[in-house]
Amino acid sequence: MTTITTTAAATQANVTVATIRTWCRRGVVTATKTAGRWVIDTTSLAHRLTIGALKARRARKTPTLSVETMLAIGGRRWQKNGMDRIYLNDFHQHLGLETTAYKSGNVSSASFDGRGIANGRAAGIACAVSKVYYDVNDGRLYAQHSGAREYEIRFLSGERERFDLVARVFDGIKSDIAAL
Repeated sequence: MTTITTTAAATQANVTVATIRTWCRRGVVTATKTAGRWVIDTTSLAHRLTIGALKARRARKTPTLSVETMLAIGGRRWQKNGMDRIYLNDFHQHLGLETTAYKSGNVSSASFDGRGIANGRAAGIACAVSKVYYDVNDGRLYAQHSGAREYEIRFLSGERERFDLVARVFDGIKSDIAAL
């Protein structure tokens, strides 16, 4: 049985020494008091930290699509004839596509998830989805696309990856909302 002090346990668990002492008194971790000091079993502490991490993962809030969150990530509201939508004009940032352009508008360099891709591929991805919006009336995300939702990218390294473009945009939006 390997043991550590309350100070070392607090550092490892990223909590205060008082919290570790409370865990010891309540039996949350296996510990014994020797010469007036707590000595904690490292296996028990590791188990407690694993349980805490699982609970924290479950407690994370799920992204909520709403007018406020969509505006917070850069959406623009449009209302007309009973329609109420929030358009994400710069939805490419939620996709992981980064481009720079010449004055003519042509792509001068591009990367996808931080890996370089051909400029023509980047232009193809950018054109594959034309609109992304949140419909306030029904609370759903929509995307207008060229018909080919699945897209294959060949990176400059020669590696290939296939993905669902619209699903990836939606996941990026939800991830950005969750980060708010």
